[in-house]
Formats: sequence, structure tokens, C-alpha cells
Amino acid sequence: MGGDLAPAATVEGALRAHRERGLDVLLVGDEPRLKAELSRLGAGPGELRVHHASQQIAMGDHPGQAIRRKKDSSLRVCFDLCKSGQAAGMVSAGNSGAVLAGGVLVLGRLEGVERPCIGGSLPTIGGAGRAVLVDMGANVQCKPLHLVQFALMGEVYARRILGIQKPRVGVLANGEEEGKGTDLTRATAAALRKPGSGVNFGGYCEGKDVFGGEFDVVVTDGFTGNVLLKAGEGAVWAFAQLLKRQIAGSLRATAGALLLKTALEQVRRRVDYEEVGGAPLLGIGGVGLIAHGRSSARAILNTLSSAEAFAAARLSPDLAAAAGRARSLAAEG
Repeated sequence: MGGDLAPAATVEGALRAHRERGLDVLLVGDEPRLKAELSRLGAGPGELRVHHASQQIAMGDHPGQAIRRKKDSSLRVCFDLCKSGQAAGMVSAGNSGAVLAGGVLVLGRLEGVERPCIGGSLPTIGGAGRAVLVDMGANVQCKPLHLVQFALMGEVYARRILGIQKPRVGVLANGEEEGKGTDLTRATAAALRKPGSGVNFGGYCEGKDVFGGEFDVVVTDGFTGNVLLKAGEGAVWAFAQLLKRQIAGSLRATAGALLLKTALEQVRRRVDYEEVGGAPLLGIGGVGLIAHGRSSARAILNTLSSAEAFAAARLSPDLAAAAGRARSLAAEG
């Protein structure tokens, strides 16, 4: 029920995931509305199951309080179904804070994890073609231990899900020199440089390097990570608008754009968040993915596919081991 285009886009994306990729999807929410959408889309009997939930968590609701009080909300019920083993994972385009709260309060944290984080992938022009950004917005105020855990869990995600054999990890900072950054980034970098970290640490990652492909995992606090994410989205949108205006203002440019149509479409797909497939919560005792609030049916389709891949990979043991290794590094000072 969450998202700017819900429930229409959510139901359509789920139906496409079932028809095109064979996923077994359970829709959770207002049953009459969900069944009406299925009927509108021509879904056959039993194509998608519906589990009724009488409440919704609004974007303005306090995340933790809403998860505790609205026990029949679609978000809470989704997590309860995961907890009981009736679902392998959950996807929502709704209140991201409530998704995080539900993951922690219902599914719990993996052993050793101080704070779960949101991990998502960004397009890069080099390297593996995508980089993991942790944290994307879950934790505004962090300690070095938190960032070290984010780094080690992000490395697991890059290696196991994105297929990068030896991910290069970097700490986001305002320069490449060791003396740059803040007390938080310097302490984090010092810990990750230790052999016991077990990661391929590449030092500080400047803002200009995030999309270059030099780093496969970019580590920062949730405040900075969320600003970086939205600034990147805004830059892509602004560049696309400028390009459209320039093309529309010239017959020669319009003709050139037609010749470059295939190449331009490939670029658009590389930077389009709808192709990425949502951002997973790393460090919770299960699978939970946050889709973009403006998710279309295609974005929901890809996020559901990502959830299936995440569930099939069974990352929990590796993520818990990474969190424990981070604690050992912190204990060493």
C-alpha cells in the first residue's frame, strides 16, 4: 500500500514479476482495493495471493511508534509473515523509516550487528559498473564501529550479490590524504586499514570518485549518504532536462538524437533507479528491501527480483561474521 503510485503500480509490478519471472508474490494490504486492481489488470484466479491488512502506515507517521501500534498495518503484517516463515522477504515503497523499524523490531538484528544500514547500488562509468553505498539513510549519527560494520557488510553484499570478486572499499571524505575528513572518518579508515578487516581497503573516496568506478563500496553515515544519493538523482534529472531542451531547440540536434537513440537509451537505463531494484536492509534477521517512493510497476518488478536474489543468497551468516570482525577491530582500538 506504500508509495506515490500505490496500489496500482505495486499490484502491476507484482503481477509482472509473477508472469515474467515466475515469482510467487503475496500482496499485503486492503484486500478489496488490491483485488480490484488485480481484476482491472486481468489477473486470473490464484495468480497472486492477497493477505488482508486493515491499517496503513502513512509517510508522516513516527516509524517506531507506528510499527508498534499499528499491528495490522500492511508493513507490520509483511514483517510478521517473514518472521513466521510464510514469506522469504518483503518489499515496500512506503515509509522507509517504518521499514527499517519493522526490520529491527520484528525480525531483529543479526548477532553482533550494532545498527542495520541501508545498502544500495549506484551506477559507475568504470569498474564493475555499480558501486554499493552504505549507509543510504538509516543512521544519521554514527560511531566508527557503525561505519566499520557498514563497510564489512557492504563488502559482503558487493561480493555475493553484485558478483565483484574483490571489492575495493573506500570511506567517503573531502580529500584523498590520510589527514582529511573528520574524527569519525579517520577512525573508520584506521580500522579498515588493519589486516584483520579482511577487505581490500582503498582509502578515502572523494565525491568526484563515487561514480568513477575506482571504489566498489563507498562507506559513510546515513545523513551524508542520503544527501549524496538525492544529489545524484537530482543531477541526473537536471542533465536530462538540459539535454532535452538543447535537442528540442535544433533540427540538427534532433536528427543527431535520433541517430543516437539506442546509445542514449542504454545510458538512461544505467542511471535509472527503476532498473536497480531497491535497497536492502543489511544486518536484520531476514530480507527487507526499500523501493523508491515514486516506484512505477517496472521498479516494483525489479525490486521483487532483487528480493528473491537476496533471499536465495542466504547472506545472514556472512553478514553476521562481518559484524563480528568489525567488533574485533574496534576492540583493538
